[in-house]
Amino acid sequence: MWAGIFPAVTTKFTEDDRLDHAEMERCFALQIEAGCDGLIVAGSLGEGPMLSQDEKIEVLKTAQKIAGRRPVLMTVNEAGTREAAAMAKRAADAGANGLMVVPSPIYHTNPDETVAALSAVAKAGDLPVMIYSNKIAYRVDVSIADMERLAKDERFVAIKESSDDIRRSTDIINHFGDRYDLFTGVDNLAFEALSVGAIGWVAGLVVAFPKETVAIYQLMKQGRRDEALKIYRWFRPLLDLDVSTYLVQNIKLAEMLAIGTNDRVRMPRQPLTGERRAMAEKIVRDAMATRPELPKLSIAKAA
Repeated sequence: MWAGIFPAVTTKFTEDDRLDHAEMERCFALQIEAGCDGLIVAGSLGEGPMLSQDEKIEVLKTAQKIAGRRPVLMTVNEAGTREAAAMAKRAADAGANGLMVVPSPIYHTNPDETVAALSAVAKAGDLPVMIYSNKIAYRVDVSIADMERLAKDERFVAIKESSDDIRRSTDIINHFGDRYDLFTGVDNLAFEALSVGAIGWVAGLVVAFPKETVAIYQLMKQGRRDEALKIYRWFRPLLDLDVSTYLVQNIKLAEMLAIGTNDRVRMPRQPLTGERRAMAEKIVRDAMATRPELPKLSIAKAA
């Protein structure tokens, strides 16, 4: 159902901490113009847990306005299953094309609880679901055994594999074949995951460097591995910024430097300062100074 580059877009705020829809429209358009295949809103990078459900729906509608016919997925990352199911229903009513569902980020569910919670959310939304498996960030491993149980429900169509273990991608393919659309969710394992069979990339640094991200995916898809690897090696220091407690601040700083936006975040987060900011800024500026020339690619324009 889904494949390609799906940016986990950031949420833009005004100086008085309101949603900045005009800036989101501009930034989201850069993703679509670069050839991204869909958008995912209100995820970890989108500061979803810091948004109200009303705000999440507003961001969804802004993304839909820009995406045209390309799919827009709502991330469901509520603490309780009741609230998650309500969010899924609201997203469906608002026209979301699908859901990316996280087990509770607060309570660390056991396997039975994980399957029950994800199933309840899928039923409430009645939309295609991408299972978000991230045992590093959320301390819940949606295991292959769990995926096997969930596979009985046709609404579960994709997996965002973020276990930080590249072997898991091959394990999923070996076990399920093409039952699930396999996406990588770890920026600095993307080349490796695409090499072993992932068909999509839920990307973070793409929001600052959309053309380079799309180029890697398209080159891999076309079998032009060496060209993709050259760009990926240049990209790696930037992609490492995604694997951090400060991934939101890191990537918003990269956006500020690369596409001229701001790095406002919602409290309790605060923008990077001091040595941490200097280190991240150096990585971004060094990469911008050595930006590779991209090969010509035929990318479909947004509808």
